[in-house]
Amino acid sequence: MDSRDWQIVRSTPLFGTMPQDVALSLIGSQPVRSYEKGTTLFQQGEPASSFFVILDGWVKLFRITPDGNEAVVGVFRRGESFAEAAIFLGGRYPVSAEAVTSTRLARIDGELLRRRIREQPDLALAMLASSSHHLKSLVEQIEQIKLLTAQQRLADFLVNLAPANEGSCVIELPYEKALIASRLGMKPESLSRALAKLRPLGVSVDRETVSIVDVDLLVRFVEASPRDDEGF
Repeated sequence: MDSRDWQIVRSTPLFGTMPQDVALSLIGSQPVRSYEKGTTLFQQGEPASSFFVILDGWVKLFRITPDGNEAVVGVFRRGESFAEAAIFLGGRYPVSAEAVTSTRLARIDGELLRRRIREQPDLALAMLASSSHHLKSLVEQIEQIKLLTAQQRLADFLVNLAPANEGSCVIELPYEKALIASRLGMKPESLSRALAKLRPLGVSVDRETVSIVDVDLLVRFVEASPRDDEGF
């Protein structure tokens, strides 16, 4: 793990709030592993032995419904951690995880973390910080689905991928459009319609490449009330 990887680890709510020597003891000697797109990291119901920090790439968490369909629970990117709560919740993963791009992960042993918490109970506060962060993200995602139109949710997704909040830019969609649609709470055909409705705002798409004329315009579109978005 190089200095850049370590900075990413320390930026997470879990490792950013604990003493550096403890963080080093948990992750410093753990190897960083690379995974190809489509690799299953763990499956729903398996013993939860580890959790992960994403150093590069994207990972989706999903459940298989009783009728065999896939329900996406979340999509995580560089600088985010996932599955840490599972090592305390009955010892089994409640979801499956898959690398949706080429991905580099730092793996943290769950038993080692539990042992450290028994030795230093204050570390439980770091776990609470991480859990609170995940809960906040989930609440924001639900709020978006309920309060924003499909094109506003898509515009917000693109804004978060943009390198700055103003000016023009060209970005690459990080993963398949079908997964983006699922992440945003819409069907693939709805995503296509939403993309078309963003053209008057200077958004053009060529396969996986998105060109944005003015990111600030998209930001203001997202912040507008659903009744006002027709004015853009």
